[in-house]
Amino acid sequence: MKSTVVKRSIVVGGHKTSVSLEEPFWTSMKQISQQLRVTLSELVGEINTNRQQSNLSSAIRLFVLDHFKNLAAGPTGESRPALIWQSRLLKEGSGSA
Repeated sequence: MKSTVVKRSIVVGGHKTSVSLEEPFWTSMKQISQQLRVTLSELVGEINTNRQQSNLSSAIRLFVLDHFKNLAAGPTGESRPALIWQSRLLKEGSGSA
């Protein structure tokens, strides 16, 4: 699977800047901003304000990774993928796959 880097202009803190990200990261950022009910510019602005990396694109990638890692961990910290696989294994074992 070839992942193409897409460069987009975005207004961050009242200044226009360009950010280069792979399309799946742009898609994820749009989804996250919709879930949080903020604009993409507002979300990128928050990431920019709180980043510890010198590169905004890297900070955005790490933010997206952290977001989905937290979702996967669930509210109790238990890994949801493990629960999904456990559920699938139980179904397969009972012959109802």
